[in-house]
Amino acid sequence: MFSNCRRFLSAGVLAVAMATTLPLLPGAVAQATEIRYVVNNAPITSYDIDRRMAFLKLQREGGNLRQKATDQMIEQTLKIQEMQRGNINIPDEMVNQAYARFASGNRMTASQLNTVLAQSGVTADHFKEFIRSQIGWGRVMQARSSSAGRMSEQDVVAKMLQQGGSKPSATEYMLQQVIFVVPSGQRSSLMGKRKREAQAMRDRFRGCDSTRQFAKGLIDVTVRDLGRILEPELPTDWKEQVIKTTPGSATVVRETERGVEFIGVCSTREVSDDRVAQMVFQNENSGNDSMEKEAQEFLAELRKNARISQR
Repeated sequence: MFSNCRRFLSAGVLAVAMATTLPLLPGAVAQATEIRYVVNNAPITSYDIDRRMAFLKLQREGGNLRQKATDQMIEQTLKIQEMQRGNINIPDEMVNQAYARFASGNRMTASQLNTVLAQSGVTADHFKEFIRSQIGWGRVMQARSSSAGRMSEQDVVAKMLQQGGSKPSATEYMLQQVIFVVPSGQRSSLMGKRKREAQAMRDRFRGCDSTRQFAKGLIDVTVRDLGRILEPELPTDWKEQVIKTTPGSATVVRETERGVEFIGVCSTREVSDDRVAQMVFQNENSGNDSMEKEAQEFLAELRKNARISQR
């Protein structure tokens, strides 16, 4: 879900922002703010719109930025209201983790990202609220999809066979996650040392049975048995590396918001059952384009039925 944020800010754009001291927008300092719109009794202020305009500038957007910023803030407000209706709460910890992960993915610390956003007039708080709305909106759409009713595993298999297909198979992975914890306040001083320790352990990895024994003499190392995971269920962040890794080996070491990690591939096997058929069928019939279209249609419906007034 957080992958949506990556298409808004590329590493190249952030690198330029880091290298250039951008002037603060007038709204970036404390000043009077005015309510510009009210969406179902929720206010959108001039400050909110200015922050979103700065966000669009950081993305190198063109056109009428004020109108685009206004539209985005109205839509974000509608998304948050729909989250509230569905009792969907995205805790600060999850938002902060996603924020740190985004920074790490762009080869920055969270503190450096704070600086980029402050210099550009966006502010970390504005970006974090954007992250919260993106994650929450994804859950809103998931809930709508589930409430619409999913075909049972048996129904899926019957439909696939009726359409002339055969029951598909998928690779099932037995995985183990190894985390060398690095406290957020010590990332700059400890990261190099922890990466060397993780790499040394990864180089010795020959299977999941001995991992905990290797970890015994190390400080702040967590070993998690992730169990059996089908290939379509693999987390996006790890999927490519896990698929390329042979059983009894481990993925490359990488930095995450928790510290330094790698995934051990304990074993794999091919499975073909009703659950696999259901997953494959639903993936084929609910691609990103279809899901995006459904989300946009629902958002347009919310906007059409909303009470929106300009001040």
